[in-house]
Amino acid sequence: MIPPSLPDAEKVDALRELIPATRAGIYLNAGTCGPIPAESQRAMDEQTARELVVGRAAPDLWPEALARAEEARASVAAVMVADPADIALTHSTTDGLNAVIASLPWRPGDRVLTTNHEHPGGLGPLLALRERLGVEVERVDVGDGGDPDRVVGAFASALQRPARAIVASHVLWTTGAVLPVGRLGELGRESGAITVIDGAQSAGAIPVALDELGVDAYAMPGQKWLLGPEGMGALWVRRQFAEATVPALAGYGSYAAFEFEAPRLHPGARRFEVAGFHRPSVVGFARSLGWLTMYVGVPWMQERAVRLARGTADRLAAIPGVTVVTPLPVQGTLVSFRIRGWTAAQALAEVAPRAMAVLRDLPAIDALRLSIGFWTTEAELDRVAAVVEHVARHTPETLPPRRIAVLGSDGRPID
Repeated sequence: MIPPSLPDAEKVDALRELIPATRAGIYLNAGTCGPIPAESQRAMDEQTARELVVGRAAPDLWPEALARAEEARASVAAVMVADPADIALTHSTTDGLNAVIASLPWRPGDRVLTTNHEHPGGLGPLLALRERLGVEVERVDVGDGGDPDRVVGAFASALQRPARAIVASHVLWTTGAVLPVGRLGELGRESGAITVIDGAQSAGAIPVALDELGVDAYAMPGQKWLLGPEGMGALWVRRQFAEATVPALAGYGSYAAFEFEAPRLHPGARRFEVAGFHRPSVVGFARSLGWLTMYVGVPWMQERAVRLARGTADRLAAIPGVTVVTPLPVQGTLVSFRIRGWTAAQALAEVAPRAMAVLRDLPAIDALRLSIGFWTTEAELDRVAAVVEHVARHTPETLPPRRIAVLGSDGRPID
């Protein structure tokens, strides 16, 4: 157990030893997939090995599978400040968004409001509604998301015409702005619109208290900031809304009592679960969540990541030729930026190998994005900033060729 009094630098070093991927390079893409703790991988491997040896079909294994799923729901609730009864397991953020959005009573001509920065995973369910049912999908211009009053005002103006739902990201995957989703939920209640939130870049990254947020549904991934396996996610649904809703997709996982004449859906969010899950992934998801809660400390990890991200944004903004796209007053753990004279793809091809870093470009806004976690060190961010500064002094035509790096046993370049 890591002592709570351990200084930050020592605590980070100790935690990085338990996250092997941090030794393979500077890990700056948790916004796509976070690094898996070794403890979680071991738990998944043990479950997989057990299934290989004893099988998966013995009747007495089923209660254990249900218990592991319940553990995962409770673990999500602990991180996200919610009642476990309001949590459903899903396979992804998009899976959760689809489960709720498809269950609303849409009619041709209905409207749904979203932002002009939504990820395809959130926009896809809405475009399918447009194609299938003739639902009007309106993208509300929120600028870069950096002005909360502008965001709320733009949605308030759009709601002068009735809308069935508001679908928006808590943190924009493009600029990294944290949107005032609680205020959007209030607008929704006042106008009769259901508010559905994409938590892909917020769940685990920034403080969220779902019980107090004031929205109707909140979908989140397991593999990003919660450090779980791919193929797992969760969905929080406000109790009153859940119990007034018959899910569009249902199966044995949706029902507390599966009887033809008198079926009874699960109370709360579990009615949005359809069938089973990959059991090793459920175990790994719960283990990662428990590790973050009991071993790392959720408030500490979120405060550190946001602090590092803001410092990095300030440093990048001071480099001539670099423009930080992320609006700093409402920043979370993402930092998006551009380098003058470089496309994002060109810059990525130089910055990533020169810094020995894993990051990504954003073709939608032609920018690079850093996803900064509690495992990131100040020295790593200094290295990335130095590389960006070097690249920014040149054009793609004048940048000197990279030296071939010789790596040590720890995966780091040997000078």
